[in-house]
Amino acid sequence: MSDNKPRVEALPPLTGIRVIEVGNYMAAPFCCMQLADLGAEVIKVENPDGGDQVRDSAPLIDGEGSAFMRLNRNKRSMALDLKTDRGKEIFRKLVGTADVVVENLRPGTMADLDLAYEELRVINPGLVYVAASGWGQDGPLRDQPGMDIMAQARSGLMSITGTEGGDPVKVGVPICDLVCALYGALAAVAALHVRSTTGLGQFIDVSLLEAGVSLAIWEAGLFFATGEIPRASGSAHQSAAPYQAFRVADGWLTVGATTKFNWAALCRVLGLERLTSDERYLDASLRHRNREALAATIEEVTVTAPAAHWLRVLGEAGVPCAPIQDFGQVFSDPHLLGRGYFWDAPHTKVGSVRQLGSPMRFSKTPVRRDKAAPVLGEDTAALLAELDIS
Repeated sequence: MSDNKPRVEALPPLTGIRVIEVGNYMAAPFCCMQLADLGAEVIKVENPDGGDQVRDSAPLIDGEGSAFMRLNRNKRSMALDLKTDRGKEIFRKLVGTADVVVENLRPGTMADLDLAYEELRVINPGLVYVAASGWGQDGPLRDQPGMDIMAQARSGLMSITGTEGGDPVKVGVPICDLVCALYGALAAVAALHVRSTTGLGQFIDVSLLEAGVSLAIWEAGLFFATGEIPRASGSAHQSAAPYQAFRVADGWLTVGATTKFNWAALCRVLGLERLTSDERYLDASLRHRNREALAATIEEVTVTAPAAHWLRVLGEAGVPCAPIQDFGQVFSDPHLLGRGYFWDAPHTKVGSVRQLGSPMRFSKTPVRRDKAAPVLGEDTAALLAELDIS
């Protein structure tokens, strides 16, 4: 039988949720970008005098920050001076219509403005309030400035990034900022779920430091089991081998042969079958213990041919491997293009702005692909009208 019912276009999963963002740079904006992608209406409240500082971060296109137009997609912008009585009044009225507030200001700043969670929840008991900061809302470090590189340093991430004995190296992206933002988004959705049964919101405290430390799964496993302090090991894995980057004739290639099947297949492809009976490499633990000697032996072979050759023969043998791509290659990668990962969003001034896709792919409620970031105050008049404020 045919289904004659009219088809209803599926809406993103957070459709109907209103989020107010008060933030700069990464944590709050990236958190709210996730919520906006999921369908929430995100209202970015910005100081009329310049707005979010990322607006002015180079490169600029027609005066608009290129990164800003991507980081703040699918949002509305309201220019509001929260230091004035009128700004506070409008903000409080806006909060009365909201489900979530996300901010990443210095701890205590919203309290100084008389806009702290304790005041706002009187207006809206169902409000979910996410506060992101460098070190958290309490503790000895609470009032110290906290940026991503400081969080990477204090969290231990920089101690295991790079090569042993080399200069300190941070992760190439602001990993603590970004992971903190993701935890904030996850916590907000969880709190909204709780509210659906209790009717009450809650305060959520997420920090860059704890976001960074939370990633140390292998490092905690080593230290708490043995007392050994993990150290930097380049591209090598913390507990598995061979699993790292290897030199090839024209650059580098990554290989991960950590199962019995993959290990045997790698040795066969490289003509190193003798290693399967070598006492140093008889099991996974021994291979990791002797990984430096193992890597040197493997590289004696891999440097004899280019990456394309090894990608082909290792791939045919079922050995996990991949090239190390620069972002010029990534942003034109045939696989990503084939999956429609990148998309073009309209911008009020600039025109079409290419966007990174969301990694979240829903079978029934797809993420939102609406528009690039708004210009400063683009939606102020419309929002004031919605709030019936003249």
